[in-house]
Amino acid sequence: MAISIDNVGRIFFINQAELVAIRDINLQIEDAEIVSIVGLSGCGKSTLLKIISGLDHPTSGVVSIDGREITKPSHKDVGIIFQESRLFPWSTVERNIEFGLSNGVSRAERKQSVQEHIKLVGLTGFEKALPSQLSGGMKQRVSLARTLINRPKALLLDEPFGALDAFTKISMQKEVLRIWEKEKTTMILVTHDIDEAIYLGDRVVVMTAKPGKIKTIVPVQLPRPRDRTSVDFAILRKEVYEEFFESDEIPTDYSI
Repeated sequence: MAISIDNVGRIFFINQAELVAIRDINLQIEDAEIVSIVGLSGCGKSTLLKIISGLDHPTSGVVSIDGREITKPSHKDVGIIFQESRLFPWSTVERNIEFGLSNGVSRAERKQSVQEHIKLVGLTGFEKALPSQLSGGMKQRVSLARTLINRPKALLLDEPFGALDAFTKISMQKEVLRIWEKEKTTMILVTHDIDEAIYLGDRVVVMTAKPGKIKTIVPVQLPRPRDRTSVDFAILRKEVYEEFFESDEIPTDYSI
């Protein structure tokens, strides 16, 4: 699924004052491409993602998918995963995943699809578990399965692993890549983690502060699986950071 973002802007009005969140966003995303979007807090990354998903509407410009303008949410076209898992605490893993299915699917098809997606995200054996019995990473796996069960043509990820510990985050990044290699779903990732952006993305889109605009796009021409400790990875990391900071101000923790 190809996504076209043409001259998109979004203005909010707060206490009758105009706040320009994003301005003149132009970006073409190819079918099965993974694009990472990074920028300082408040630059409009999540606003842009909501517009692409149809959960919000641009003040100006157009977002289209395969040539069709996005005017409302469509689970079959676009799925979105947030930082919080947003599971129903009273429902089991399989029931939470089944909730993502569209109407009009037979009972037998629903059961089969749920089981396929439980296996896809590596949760076999946890079908009857409640969210309170799962780790943070497992909850995000449930969210991933619930979003993918309608086989959306594009998957939007809004800082999906930001609340996870470092080791679980790396595991989930590998899981997303494994699923991408199988499904070839177009993905857009919003993140504050530069290493994550480079590890997952085919391109890293760097946005400016308010109002959010695209400052530069850094291609990631590294083979997968990517080695975070390699010299080439470090060069790309430095290139992205230099878009935010002067060279002598670059932090060492590689998160913004």
